[in-house]
Amino acid sequence: MACVDAERLIRLQRTLANFGGRPDGGVAREALTAVELDARRWLAQQVQGPQYSWHIDEAANLFLRRAGTDNDLPPVMTGSHIDTQPVGGWLDGAYGVIAGLEVMLALDSADIRTRYPLELAIWTNEEGSRFSPGAMGSSAFANPELLETFLGSSDAKGVPFAAARDAAVKAMPEACPVALGRPVSAYVEAHIEQGPVLEVSGCKLGVVTGIQGVRWFEITITGSSAHAGTTPLDVRRDALMTAARLVAHIGDMAEALEDPALRLTVGRFEADPGSINTIADCVRFTIDLRHPVEAVLDSCEQAIRSLVMRGADACTAEVRRLMQRAPTEFADDVVAIVDAAVAASGEPSCRLVSGAFHDAMHMADVCPTAMLFVPSHGGISHNAAEDTDEADLVAGTRVLAAVLAELSR
Repeated sequence: MACVDAERLIRLQRTLANFGGRPDGGVAREALTAVELDARRWLAQQVQGPQYSWHIDEAANLFLRRAGTDNDLPPVMTGSHIDTQPVGGWLDGAYGVIAGLEVMLALDSADIRTRYPLELAIWTNEEGSRFSPGAMGSSAFANPELLETFLGSSDAKGVPFAAARDAAVKAMPEACPVALGRPVSAYVEAHIEQGPVLEVSGCKLGVVTGIQGVRWFEITITGSSAHAGTTPLDVRRDALMTAARLVAHIGDMAEALEDPALRLTVGRFEADPGSINTIADCVRFTIDLRHPVEAVLDSCEQAIRSLVMRGADACTAEVRRLMQRAPTEFADDVVAIVDAAVAASGEPSCRLVSGAFHDAMHMADVCPTAMLFVPSHGGISHNAAEDTDEADLVAGTRVLAAVLAELSR
């Protein structure tokens, strides 16, 4: 059995955090920037030997391949991403990459050859903070037709994704080109939870059974602008007051369901014309709705639409769905392997559904997939304060090693 080197794991993790590291402990390493390309080059220097080769695809996804005894078999894959939010933490995404790297190094130390080749994936632009949408790399891998729609996306400085992609390929001349959408035997991603569930429950490891579904809506309330001092309340068509009541009613609806898995967020609220002494004639607000069961999403959407249409008063209302992603259910057989490895570790654990999107969501479309979580202090992520106990990082990596060893036998 491969023995994870705890000291090496933490050293690698903290060294990676220096690429884009900030004095406050945060990390600024957005996708395909010079600092992320430097981090990729550093990662390439951490392995050596004829068993290793680097590969890159048309979405600039980077892969470290460790040869197996039967290299005609599709690889068993792990990994995550190393890009961050404009100011992120030292672990989001990066932990899954370093944990996967440490597993390969541990196999080397134990002189273990796996039957299936192993691959470590470094997915492109998971965060979506520089280019839109997020998870570009893994979604293009799962659905290569999407790449053409991504190439014209530009960052805030006008740099097209296509140009950044080409620079990333050029920066890794030793990486051989590989195709998007190629076969994969299984994919397992280790990640920090980015939420409070594990910490609150006292669990050190989380077996992730899936990723909750999500629907985004934009609601537009149209009224009529008028003078704030001369227009009586009973004749107004006040879009803002109407929208505010609707937000409260929708929130009440969500709370009344008493469903601990439900997530409903009003993230944006905009009023026109935005003058202190003018009644607003147009308000737009958004709703982010999430749940692991599609039928619940259906019923909540129906309730939202009904509340909006019935509560528009003298105004008119429109509900527009911006995005929909069905719940992701991970493969039972791979989840069972993670379950067994977690149980063998002796660490307190639980099963849970991921509240955040991950590259594993797209990989589940093309191969048997599962995830493993370790706790996040205070549930904090996308923040310089993001942190996890080193012992938990080590425990998660040991479980990942057991899972990958079993899958690649």
